[in-house]
Amino acid sequence: MGEHPGGRTRAGIWYAVFAYAFWGVVPVYLQLTKGIDGFELIGWRVIASVVVGFALVAATRGWSRLAGVLRSRRDTVSLVLAGCAVLVNWTAFFIGVLSDRVLETSLGYFLNPLVSVVLAVAFLGERLRPVQWVAVGLGALGVLVMVVGYGEVPWIGLTVALSFGVYGLIKKRVGGSVDALSGFTIETVAALPAALVMMGIAISLQGVTVGANGAAGIGGTVGLGVITAVPLLAFAAAARRISLTALAFTQYLAPIISFLFGAFVMLEPMPLERWIGFALVWASLALVSLDLLGRHARRPRPEPAAA
Repeated sequence: MGEHPGGRTRAGIWYAVFAYAFWGVVPVYLQLTKGIDGFELIGWRVIASVVVGFALVAATRGWSRLAGVLRSRRDTVSLVLAGCAVLVNWTAFFIGVLSDRVLETSLGYFLNPLVSVVLAVAFLGERLRPVQWVAVGLGALGVLVMVVGYGEVPWIGLTVALSFGVYGLIKKRVGGSVDALSGFTIETVAALPAALVMMGIAISLQGVTVGANGAAGIGGTVGLGVITAVPLLAFAAAARRISLTALAFTQYLAPIISFLFGAFVMLEPMPLERWIGFALVWASLALVSLDLLGRHARRPRPEPAAA
């Protein structure tokens, strides 16, 4: 018997909230790995993710699904490119968190919806409505305010936003033809060679640093595969149950949690220009959200079936 529509929607919302809340607290988890070189840590994360991916494929007997995806050259190439994009995203995110720039990583994820809009125009031929142009302009102005105030470009935030935007664009092109677990496994395998090169260079320069924090650091590193896979699979479960509109609203949970952690727990500097920059970005997101909500409300609803 299938899920009741109401229960299916509620479950989807809880899956989405869990996934984004999980991503939001990852900077807290990464405090266990402080003292470990960021590039070495990326290598361990990818290795752990590959192990978790194949373990889950084996546990769910998903070998035939995985083989089916690999038989499609288009899907395989797309997933390899997605793996490269997510490796760039993870690298920028780890460097940001481990160098006490959590606020900048949260800025990247706040900017991500705006980057996705711009990429949709550039590569999917979508046309922006006036309110979306205003939102993109406000977001760009927010970044400019931070650049002028700090005297430097928030490259970590911009890299996080752009790489995750590219990842989302590639996944959109793949569409529903690839199940979440097969996609995750192929992406992490694709990221493995470059991650191992970065890891090898880091170790050759300063030795193995994974034991810098003792048992806590080693345990935190081993758990990286799990914290990578769990929210991704929860997100996939949510995406099958609720609309993109609902997902669009829950995605802000992750950067909000990261922002609160960086500003009020890590006590990262928040001078006036940073507050102004973030406020402009938040205003742009409010415009995008209101526009999305308005379009959803105006969408014609199907007529009830005749008795």
